[in-house]
Amino acid sequence: MEKDQNQSNIKSLAEEEDKNKNSRLSNDAEKENQIQTEEKSHEEKILELEDKVTRTFAEMENQRRRFEKEKEEAYEYGGFAFAKEALSLIDNLERSKQILLSDETLKNSEALKKTLEHLDIINKDLISIFSKNDIKQIESLNKKFDPNFHQAMMEVNNDQKEPGTIIQEIQKGFTIKDRLLRPALVAVAKKTQNDEEKDKQNKDNLEKK
Repeated sequence: MEKDQNQSNIKSLAEEEDKNKNSRLSNDAEKENQIQTEEKSHEEKILELEDKVTRTFAEMENQRRRFEKEKEEAYEYGGFAFAKEALSLIDNLERSKQILLSDETLKNSEALKKTLEHLDIINKDLISIFSKNDIKQIESLNKKFDPNFHQAMMEVNNDQKEPGTIIQEIQKGFTIKDRLLRPALVAVAKKTQNDEEKDKQNKDNLEKK
């Protein structure tokens, strides 16, 4: 009987040891899973931080480029408004010249001749100053009309020129670097219509209505 009791105790101890072993294994597995979870969490946090850093650097680079572009444009076109206002000097010189030329009391006089010479000198000096600052006059006369640089104020019957050719410059146009400062105001040639063509065109217009 004592032998049976010993065997029972041994069996109980073995079962207890198995339970303890299983418990230790379970705890070890839990710890391992927890460590893996923590490692994964750390990796995710690192990836998130790397992504944030990358995005931050990208945004900083974009801001730097925008700043450089704005600074460059400010440097190149900072005088845009001033240059546009300064064009009125050329306009006023041209108007003064035309007024003097139309004054019958001054016609063919020495005073008129000298005054016009001085006005021309001032005009050339202004054009020279503008040119040094990349402000250039738009070529218009006898050129094909270009809506990017010209503004048509009227059409004039002219069979000597190809339709769309500029035959009169009402106001000079200018560019500053690659930007339009002011369009040239011009008159454009159009083909003269005879009475038959006019009647046909009027008839077509009435039928369309």
